[in-house]
Order: sequence, then structure tokens, then C-alpha cells
Amino acid sequence: MNHRQAVHALFECCPSVTWASTIVDRRPYASYDDLFRAADTELGELSEADIDEALTGHPPICSRLNRFRSAQEQCAVVVSEDEQEMLRSACASYQELFGFRLLCVPAGRTAPALTAEITGRMHNDRDTERKVMRNELAKINHIRLERMLGPEEGYPLY
Repeated sequence: MNHRQAVHALFECCPSVTWASTIVDRRPYASYDDLFRAADTELGELSEADIDEALTGHPPICSRLNRFRSAQEQCAVVVSEDEQEMLRSACASYQELFGFRLLCVPAGRTAPALTAEITGRMHNDRDTERKVMRNELAKINHIRLERMLGPEEGYPLY
């Protein structure tokens, strides 16, 4: 895969041109663990502007309610109408407080548990929450990288 194609593929995992370009420039990686370490390191070194760019590629969590997502990404949150309103309100309060959209991996949590996490995170100061959000972005990057690459040992022959 040429440089441009690789950057485009990685941009689909984390929509930051800086991140994707740096990860491609450091190729090859001996293992998935090496790739994930490089991905996390580069994410930690991104400027706040680059992180904001990356956030634009993630739909608001409340837009994903009751939608099917792959089991690998584990983003589906099936909720009642009352729970939807509770989550939407928590997401709106979060964005109003911090000035950026909520980013987290629901990973099979119930709507009340997710709402409680959002409410708990609202006690963070902005700098702390930016760190938490980067950690959530790293988790999402790992999920997307694994999905893009498939199993490290390859797929079985059929």
C-alpha cells in the first residue's frame, strides 16, 4: 500500500491527518502491539487543535442510540424513550460545560450506567476531561485499527 493509501486508511480510524501521517511514516510495525503503542504515543503528542480535528470524525454518542453497530465496535446502546432523553440531556450538558462533544466507548453499558458516567465526568475540570477524552479516543482507535486489520494471525483459509 502506498503512502497516500495508508494515510487514507488510517484517517478512517482516527480522523487526524497529523496522526495518520505519522503512523504511516513510522512503518513497518513488528506487531499489532507495536502499532498500538505508536498510535497511543502519537495521540498523546497531538496538539489540542489536532485532537479537535479528530473529534469531528466521531458522531455524537446520542446520535447512535438504538442503531445497530458491529459487535466489534460495541457502540450500540438500546434505550427506552425516557432513557434517550436522559442521555441526550446529559450529552448536551456535557458539551455546554466543556465546549466539545462527549466521546466515550459505551461497550455494552446500560443507558443509566452511561448517564451516570457522563454525569461523573462533568465533575472534572476541563484539562482532566481532555485527558479522559484522549483515553477514550485511544480505545476507539484500537477498536477501529483491529477491525481494519483483522486478526493479527490472519484469517483462516476457507
